[in-house]
Amino acid sequence: MGATSSGTTTSGQQIVITRVFDAPRGVVFKAWTEPEHMKRWWGPNGFTTPVCRIDLRAGGIFHNCMRSPEGHDYWSKGVYREIIEPERIVCTDCFSDAEGNFVPPTHYGLSPDWPQEALLTVTFTEHEGKTKLTLHHAVGSAPDSERDQCQAGWSESLDRLAGYLATR
Repeated sequence: MGATSSGTTTSGQQIVITRVFDAPRGVVFKAWTEPEHMKRWWGPNGFTTPVCRIDLRAGGIFHNCMRSPEGHDYWSKGVYREIIEPERIVCTDCFSDAEGNFVPPTHYGLSPDWPQEALLTVTFTEHEGKTKLTLHHAVGSAPDSERDQCQAGWSESLDRLAGYLATR
């Protein structure tokens, strides 16, 4: 089980990435929503996820930590706005500290133009016995270089997800 096709567009206010995973939709949804699975693939290449908390319900919170190969921790937090299992997840996304308190993107080296809070929408559709995942990440008026970094990070994470699904 792996990703069999992909597409990425970065236009205007959002990044859109589409992948088809060679795995059933329910398996891909669980890999995205259960901490014990998400910890195995979340983050760009070389990163680990030592902390992942998910309260999967509208109004519930996710809080996680990505650790770089150099040992730097990058915390994020969000609130789930909509959960339709196994079809759709809509949540906010912002940077935080280890206690879950908001920190501005500049805390982690991003420009003041990076959005304080972004909206993330992920859809999971059945596609010829596989799962088509489409991710929309609203990045507002973020600088192109930071948008490109974000897109690259998502692409690497989704590559890691494909690898993880192949082992299941």
